[in-house]
Amino acid sequence: MASMFRAYSSFLLRRPVLGSCLTSAVLFGAGDVAAQQAVERRGTDHDLARTARLAFYGGAVFGPPVATWFGVLGRLQFTSPAKAVVYRTFLDQTLAAPVMVGVFFSVMPLLEGRGPAESQRRLSANYANTLIANWGVFVPAQLVNFSVVPPQLRFVFIGVVSLFWNTYLSAVNAAQAQSKKPLTLGEL
Repeated sequence: MASMFRAYSSFLLRRPVLGSCLTSAVLFGAGDVAAQQAVERRGTDHDLARTARLAFYGGAVFGPPVATWFGVLGRLQFTSPAKAVVYRTFLDQTLAAPVMVGVFFSVMPLLEGRGPAESQRRLSANYANTLIANWGVFVPAQLVNFSVVPPQLRFVFIGVVSLFWNTYLSAVNAAQAQSKKPLTLGEL
């Protein structure tokens, strides 16, 4: 197991964007499986196309810009380690998070074959609640991530946290695809 982890870490150092995209695809797909099986209890009625869409989104839409963003954050220089943690977290959660939450609710309806009007509806119905929930999860996670996790593993660390987050996003998106009422974290 340790040698596999070292090989994976080495791969991330050599190919950070590709490794992060593949990791993100797996984790978004796994988040959807968890949403369908643990939250929605779909059993044998599992929607494989939905899982594939989420995996595609994670690897092709989410992964490249977020992996690049983590590279940018990692290259920023600060006068102290404490300032680096605070500023990286602040920048991530005020610049990247609002954009990526918006991208999710804008892109998923399009991947489902629905039009821009549905993207706008889901974005309007879910953006504020999801962004606030995001901050509740990712501000503490990023504080830990930027303070103790080696740079090449930061995307992976946040990806593991995101496994649970992706379960939430998948469930919210699926609820929106079937109704007009947005879900909250408490309803899951």
